[in-house]
Amino acid sequence: QLETLEQEEQECLELGPHPTVKTTHIVSHEHGMTVTKTLQEGEAEPQSLGFSYSRAKLRGLLLEGASLLLLRLLARRQTMPPDLVFPAINTEGDLCTSSY
Repeated sequence: QLETLEQEEQECLELGPHPTVKTTHIVSHEHGMTVTKTLQEGEAEPQSLGFSYSRAKLRGLLLEGASLLLLRLLARRQTMPPDLVFPAINTEGDLCTSSY
C-alpha cells in the first residue's frame, strides 16, 4: 500500500536571454491533494496557481515515482495485465489517465 505524500517537479527552458522555470508541487493531505503550479519568466514576478482534488477523484492515482516502480515490477515479472489504466496528473496539473 504505497502512497505519494509529496512530489515536486521543476522544468527549465533556457531559450534567449530570459529563462523560463515551471515548478509543480503536489502535496497529499487528509481530504485529497493540492497542486501548486508556478511559472517564472526571466526576472518577472513568479505567477502561481493552486487547486485541489478530492480523495474520491484520486482513488488509484499513479504519480511519476509510483509509475516507475510499477514499470520495473511489470518488466521483472515479464507480464502485462490487459487494460491497465490508472488516474494520473498531467504536466499541466489536470487529471487524466495513464494506460500501460
